[in-house]
Amino acid sequence: MEKKISIVIPNYNGAKTIGKCLTAAFSSNYSNFEVIVVDDCSDDNSVEIIKGFPCKLLRLKERTGSSRARNTGGNNCSGDIIFFTDADCLVKSDTLSIINNTYISLDQDVVIGGTYTAIPYDRQFCSIFQSVFVNYSETKKIHNPDYIAAHAMCIYTETFKKSGGFPEVFLPIMEDIEFSHRLKRSGIKLRMNSDIQVRHIFDFSLNRSIRNAFRKTRYWVIYSRKNKDMLTDSGTASYELKFNVCSFFVNIILVSSWLLLSNSIFLAAAAGITLCNLFINRMMFEAFFRAKGGLFAVAAILFYMIIYPLPIGAGTVDGIISNDLRR
Repeated sequence: MEKKISIVIPNYNGAKTIGKCLTAAFSSNYSNFEVIVVDDCSDDNSVEIIKGFPCKLLRLKERTGSSRARNTGGNNCSGDIIFFTDADCLVKSDTLSIINNTYISLDQDVVIGGTYTAIPYDRQFCSIFQSVFVNYSETKKIHNPDYIAAHAMCIYTETFKKSGGFPEVFLPIMEDIEFSHRLKRSGIKLRMNSDIQVRHIFDFSLNRSIRNAFRKTRYWVIYSRKNKDMLTDSGTASYELKFNVCSFFVNIILVSSWLLLSNSIFLAAAAGITLCNLFINRMMFEAFFRAKGGLFAVAAILFYMIIYPLPIGAGTVDGIISNDLRR
């Protein structure tokens, strides 16, 4: 039995990607679906592009953010199941079939999460690194993940309409985490299905990758401090990443101490911490290898251990001293 699936896509100035996004959606091998695009007052030509596809276009009267766009789409759909994704994500041809088969096998109300493909649409090093990193981090916990990301979130329409939807005045980026936590508190179960995948268009240069890491970390820290769960193993904010960042800064202190004091115990301690870090993150490093082979894995591991901790650390400090959690 094919349940009707409503794909809901928020759009704001997505002219560079929305055409690819909608082409992929309408290339699905699943027949019983609709596509709803909610435009958040774009001032590029994305609306003209959207009008070239057989989807329902809803246009907000003022710029209000992706949460209201998602809520508007979810409250104006006709499907049994809503599949939330983004304007820079490409739904795979079998994704909707997998969603349908997943829900047919369930005997309870569950929100199902998908993830990015390991290899993204664009093939820059930082884009592939980010896609593998997210894919691994989001699918590590199949049962009871901390949250479901809105780039691939499946929820019964009735459940969504009863839930109150995504928070419309809140921290950027964190809306799906707050929504997931609220659903869990209400008794709704969360599950991950790693076969539900979308191919993300990152277009990440080194600069964009670093800025993205800083920004996401900053808002995550602001939210998690308020939520009192900074130490939670939470998707990309995983135990592995936290240990990696801590090891980097501790090792800076240890190596500096060795250089100043010429005491080899500091160097030995740094080596021991590095070995522990390699062991703790070994599963993600294997994911790097599976994605693109040995040379990419070596480069990705060095990037992860030596460069990536810098924006994460800076974002953490900025988040700790910030008080701009909006309600």
